[in-house]
Amino acid sequence: MKFTLSWLKDHLETDATLEQICERLTAIGLEVENVDDKAAYKPFVIAKVLSAEKHPEADRLKVLSVDAGPDVNGGKPLQIVCGAPNARAGLVGALARPGDYVPGIDVTLSVGKIRGVESHGMMCSEKELNMSEDHNGIIDLPEDAPIGTSFATYAGLDDPMIEINLTPNRPDCTSIFGIARDLAASGLGTLKVPAAPALKLEGETSVGLSIDLDDEKLCPGFGLRLVRGVKNGPSPAWMQTRLKAIGLRPINALVDITNYMTFDQGRPMHVFDAAKVKGDLVVRRAEEGETVLALDTREYKLGPNNVVISDDNGVESIGGIMGGEHSGCDENTVDVLIESALWDPINIAKSGRTLGIITDARYRFERGVDPEYMVPGLDRTTQLVLELCGGTPAKEKIVGYKGYEAKTVDFPYSEVKRLTGLDISIDESRDILTRLGFTVEGSGERVSVKVPSWRPDVDGKADLVEEVMRIHGVDQIKPEPLEKLSAVNSRILTTLQIRTRTAKRALASRGMLEAVTWSFIPEDQAKLFGGGSPSLKLANPIAADMSDMRPSLLPGLLTAAQRNADKGFGDVAIFEVSGTYETDTPEGQRRVAGGIRRGTASINGTGRMWSNTAKGGGKPVDVYDAKADALAVIEACGLPMGNVQIEQGGPAWYHPGRCGTIKIGPKIILGTFGEFHPKTLDALDVSGALCGFEIYLDAMAEPKKKATRTKPGLDLSPFQMVKRDFAFVVGSEIEAGAIIKAAQTADRKLITGVNVFDVFAGASLGEDKKSVAIEVLIQPVDKTLTDEDFDALTKKIVANVEKTTGGILRA
Repeated sequence: MKFTLSWLKDHLETDATLEQICERLTAIGLEVENVDDKAAYKPFVIAKVLSAEKHPEADRLKVLSVDAGPDVNGGKPLQIVCGAPNARAGLVGALARPGDYVPGIDVTLSVGKIRGVESHGMMCSEKELNMSEDHNGIIDLPEDAPIGTSFATYAGLDDPMIEINLTPNRPDCTSIFGIARDLAASGLGTLKVPAAPALKLEGETSVGLSIDLDDEKLCPGFGLRLVRGVKNGPSPAWMQTRLKAIGLRPINALVDITNYMTFDQGRPMHVFDAAKVKGDLVVRRAEEGETVLALDTREYKLGPNNVVISDDNGVESIGGIMGGEHSGCDENTVDVLIESALWDPINIAKSGRTLGIITDARYRFERGVDPEYMVPGLDRTTQLVLELCGGTPAKEKIVGYKGYEAKTVDFPYSEVKRLTGLDISIDESRDILTRLGFTVEGSGERVSVKVPSWRPDVDGKADLVEEVMRIHGVDQIKPEPLEKLSAVNSRILTTLQIRTRTAKRALASRGMLEAVTWSFIPEDQAKLFGGGSPSLKLANPIAADMSDMRPSLLPGLLTAAQRNADKGFGDVAIFEVSGTYETDTPEGQRRVAGGIRRGTASINGTGRMWSNTAKGGGKPVDVYDAKADALAVIEACGLPMGNVQIEQGGPAWYHPGRCGTIKIGPKIILGTFGEFHPKTLDALDVSGALCGFEIYLDAMAEPKKKATRTKPGLDLSPFQMVKRDFAFVVGSEIEAGAIIKAAQTADRKLITGVNVFDVFAGASLGEDKKSVAIEVLIQPVDKTLTDEDFDALTKKIVANVEKTTGGILRA
């Protein structure tokens, strides 16, 4: 929001300086973003050309003798070389002297020679002073312009421009009058409230007006007035100067008046050339495919979500956003229709965004304009039209407006202290609210406050506290340091956050690199990995191939690995810890640690180095690499590994014979791992040796709370650990994990580990049979075990395995 100091003082009677005004604006929440004090124009003075002689060495140059007044060059004329075609004796213009900075050409002048003749400055054009694009000649002022005085003061260029960063919740300050009202309420002057226009109305507005909408909120009110016999032309210099100062281009008096009202009063207006309007004006929804050629000379395609003003010719204006070219006012306009309407802020915002139109009217309507100023704004605009263009106004037509019903807020004054910590008296709080335009009813500690029509942002008591606080002074709130704590009494991160960090560190320590992939994937990929639900489709995807929320991390990681392979980096080990989506509810989002390995990127090493090959690192990755990564995540998260079970088989995107499911207990699935199914890789257009895993971090139970955070001392057994080997013949369908679990449960106190070290299948064992050899680690705790103890333990191990798997001890 931009405005000039003189424009502000039209509404605010104050002796405050520019610096004081800017400080107060920021203090009351209207942050000053930029101030242009027009210092660049201060050096230029008004000077008169005494003589203009032809340059002796150049046909197009003239040597001027210039009088700049008694305070310049001791009153003696200056010699200036000038090439302007209108340079002549008697011309009065703007002079720049050596040392002055000329903004239009970005040059600081100095005494110089032009074709052998010294020049002590320059007579400036409007373009050289950034006043306009006119560079056809030097500025030509009236003969009575005071010689030797400031050109900036004479031309009104010394008026500082202030720009504030206006927050969306302050529509009342989209007007200069509203800003002045806030400053006056803060005690920085007195608000000038203009008298209501006294209009002599003749006749009726002959153009019919109606609102044809299924929702009255779309246009809560519409005012229209006909003014006959206007004479349109350029607006006066004072209005043009102000509009230019805030970056607007003057067009003609009628259009400039509407722009002036938009900034001066925060009341966007529109004018129709009455001769171009055919029939009655109707406010309605646009029809699908209907078009309008707008004032910016662009044609817009409309739909039922857009509210328009139409007549028998079709659409004449996009309501609250931009008028149409067809009914615009020009120099031939004689009769004018002035519009002052109210529009639904939400609809204006949506329409403007959909159509891609940004206007000053949209900026205000989508924030909310003062409904009670609809009719006074129409009268004030009519007054300006009469003053600048003449004419005879007719009686206005008002349709749809039902008046403003003030919101009432129950306000206990104690809320000010509670929410801000400021000790502000009841009298001061009441006075601040009254100065801001609120109506305070009642007395005592609790009152009813009626909200003025220009403050749609105020809804509750906290908003009233904010008003009191900002006018009293936010700087009055004394900063207080936080209470110093000797120690952190509880953990800051949640269990899931801790496990997320732990999982990332565990996988990184295994040589994997972290990747960040899109949460959106194509529909066919989502269906391939168990997703594709209609509830997980994006309403407005950023790309056609990012239509669904991902059900798994693996599609993104696989395609990322393939992109690396396409660029020559085939041995890739990457992971991601992020969210996946099973439903569109918060409960349906999961926290997953997933990763893949490609090529020869196993934990033992990457690539074809001789040392890696000797260690097995040169072989392609397989299911065991994925299994090791998955178990590493679970172990790092602190789950008891003795309770973890691995079952053969997994989701359909894995190879059916080379995948597994990790569980804890019979029902809780912690994750899956395996080599990928060839059909999955084909569907993703991915190739190579690939394995991967996913661990569901949110499926892990909360760890049991310990009595103390202090770690217990290391307790090492003084007795020698003993190993015993067993070989069991079992059915080929029996998993090795079942044998391991059966052996471990024989005696959890003595048996500290069970490992499979050999698997054999052959005709000697029988059809559908295999031999699984395990190594059992036995750690005595209380005493050295005797042969009898070992025999008893052996029998328990064999019995457990036979009972659980049906296997027999191999002879």
